[in-house]
Amino acid sequence: MKKILKELKEHAPFTFFATIVAILLIVIIRFYFSKDIPESLFNIAHPAHVFVSALVSAAVFYKYKKNILLALLAGVLISLVIGTISDVLIPWLGGTLFNLETLLHIPLFEETFLIVSTSIIGSIIGIILKITKEPHFIHVFLSVFASLFYLTSFSQSPTYLEFLLMTIIVFVAVLIPCCFSDIVFPIMLSKKSKEGKKKKVKKKKK
Repeated sequence: MKKILKELKEHAPFTFFATIVAILLIVIIRFYFSKDIPESLFNIAHPAHVFVSALVSAAVFYKYKKNILLALLAGVLISLVIGTISDVLIPWLGGTLFNLETLLHIPLFEETFLIVSTSIIGSIIGIILKITKEPHFIHVFLSVFASLFYLTSFSQSPTYLEFLLMTIIVFVAVLIPCCFSDIVFPIMLSKKSKEGKKKKVKKKKK
């Protein structure tokens, strides 16, 4: 628990910085170039986030437990759950809480084939290439933009004040789910792997 909290503290500043950069970029586009942020941007960012999450999650699971089927299942389930919570549910709840009139749109249910196939492909590639680590900023930026594009695409036209509220929503939406995927999940697997090795050593000694 101490290690997890330490990692969260270390990742929080970067997550906040990425959120601020994304918000500023969207504000510039929204107020100086185009009033409407196209929904297509979310439809690109969300599958990309699911893909990266599946790729790393499946590879990490396979690293500690050499079972292709279970690793594939772990990659798919974790990426779908984390992606939906981070990119959709938390932004929707935050938008509802702050009266942004945010609509609920769940790609997993509405574009099932695209999202599930993306997670499966990502998991397979992760297992084959054994990519257990991706630059954390890639995962964070994809999640930040997916969450932000969801809010801008499925909420009323935001004002400057509402963009400020979005900063809080996106920060929470990215930090908790993504850090679970990148930090908590590997730590849990690592701990179980070490415990399993200790038990084997004890049995051999007996």
